[in-house]
Amino acid sequence: MLMRIFSLLLTLLVHYAAFASDAPLEAAQAFRLGSVRVVEPGLVEARWQIADGYYLYRARFKFAAEPETVKLGTAQTPAGEFHDDPNFGKVEAYRHEVKVLIPFEAPAGTASWTLKTKVQGCADLGVCYPPLPQQAVVELSASPAMVPAMGKLEPFDNANSTSRIGRLLHNGSLWLVLSSFFGFGILLSFTPCVLPMVPIISGIIVNHGHAVTHARAFALTLAYVLGMAVTYAAAGVAAGYSGTLLSTALQNAWVLGSFALIFVALSLSMFGFYELQLPSALQSRLSESANRRNGSVTALAIMGALSALIVGPCVAAPLAGALLYIAQTGNAVLGGGALFAMALGMGAPLLVVGVFSRSLLPKTGPWMDAVKKFFGVLLLATALWLVSPVIPVWAQLLGWTALLIVPAIYMHALDLLPANAGGWQKFWKGIGLVMLLAGTAMLAGALGGSRDPLRPLAFLGQTVAAESAPHFERVATLVELDARLKNSSKPVLLDFYADWCASCKEMERNTFSNTAVKQALAGFTLLQADVTANSADDAALLKRFGLVGPPGILFFRQGIENQSLRIIGYQPPEQFIPVLKHAAAP
Repeated sequence: MLMRIFSLLLTLLVHYAAFASDAPLEAAQAFRLGSVRVVEPGLVEARWQIADGYYLYRARFKFAAEPETVKLGTAQTPAGEFHDDPNFGKVEAYRHEVKVLIPFEAPAGTASWTLKTKVQGCADLGVCYPPLPQQAVVELSASPAMVPAMGKLEPFDNANSTSRIGRLLHNGSLWLVLSSFFGFGILLSFTPCVLPMVPIISGIIVNHGHAVTHARAFALTLAYVLGMAVTYAAAGVAAGYSGTLLSTALQNAWVLGSFALIFVALSLSMFGFYELQLPSALQSRLSESANRRNGSVTALAIMGALSALIVGPCVAAPLAGALLYIAQTGNAVLGGGALFAMALGMGAPLLVVGVFSRSLLPKTGPWMDAVKKFFGVLLLATALWLVSPVIPVWAQLLGWTALLIVPAIYMHALDLLPANAGGWQKFWKGIGLVMLLAGTAMLAGALGGSRDPLRPLAFLGQTVAAESAPHFERVATLVELDARLKNSSKPVLLDFYADWCASCKEMERNTFSNTAVKQALAGFTLLQADVTANSADDAALLKRFGLVGPPGILFFRQGIENQSLRIIGYQPPEQFIPVLKHAAAP
């Protein structure tokens, strides 16, 4: 009898132990905040121990400091593992252990402060926990070398950092924000992403001839600029909420080709070929509407809207800062207003060009026809520039060959000058000869296998260039990127690139090819994410780092990004080298 009772009690005990082992842990036991220590001046490391069968969400970490005089920077969280969560879908999470670096700035004389954290996670059993508040005291006096001294420890001053833009939007007055972004726009108007708009609007105004008044020229140009500005601001606000720029999705062969055909149609009107049948009835109507004597303001506004989305898709620091502000705060009014002001700044030089294009026109006659043909060639060049990301380099070179040599022949570059030739005849013949030589160089580049239309004869020294060029290893997915970040013993530079990004090309041609930059890059693992195709993997790579498009350069050490060094947009060698030196410093 006693043996039966003992067996029953033993069975009950085993079942209770099994039940108890399946019971979820308390949140504090599952996610234990371990060590919190200052690892270098102005940088604290917080480490969590995560129980087996449990995970923390990467996106659910929050930090605060007490007292408020201690200021925290953006926490640097490492890459996590992707997890199919029943509540949130595919998310990044941490298992076993995670270390987070939090920059801070404390007033001189501070002996200690309190780091307050909130984390949130789940168990594989299916139990999810509410946000778990935790805190730890950060001691500064224990290690004098680690005490940050205000005035001595200045954060690295990155000229293209989006943090300045964020501070301006958060703290600046409305008029300061709008005027600053208007100024940013004026500066951006002289970049390769905006300059192609100049021949578009000037060509349209010139095609109206002397019949258009100054007021009419201003109205037409203003319609173009407002169409561009409204679209730019609306697309920016949408990107801030969605994390994806519409213009990025439009960078494909069909869209670029269609828009290029519109410019071809406009150029044909410059050459007087309206009687020819254009490829598309829609393109024909748009071209005629935009260029007829009483041109449609609506057509110009549509052209401006399309230009904003297709001609200038690159991401600059002010745009990235505004998009980040919209995403973080949800304040679409201020963020969208800032983008609208920036777009107006980008369009200000276009207004000047549009109005003065009419003033600079010669009197009616042969000169007028020559000017119209000149702008027709510029529009053809714009069309070629638009499709260059989606056609092979040899086709680009042949296109530039034709655009240089054919006008040169019409400028009598191959004809003998008459004995009584005047100064202007000699001048234009000289210009024609230069164009002829440039076109010949382009043709030689196409036949010789050149890879850069701006350096068509570079193939002649191809061996030397290839040996000295920095090599970037391509990463196509987040899995590949995380593996390379984890396995690299050197600092990592990650470059976000696309074939259709003008600033990316400029960075590649002017900065990465610089001798001093190459020497500074020798101590880095160089990775490149090519997001030209705008695939799902490309979108995931951009989303991981809160980017809406290229160009963007990120720096990592031990798998953690140093966000203060992040570069958005083009940066010349003299600004880029100090960033590299700072990123390489131990």
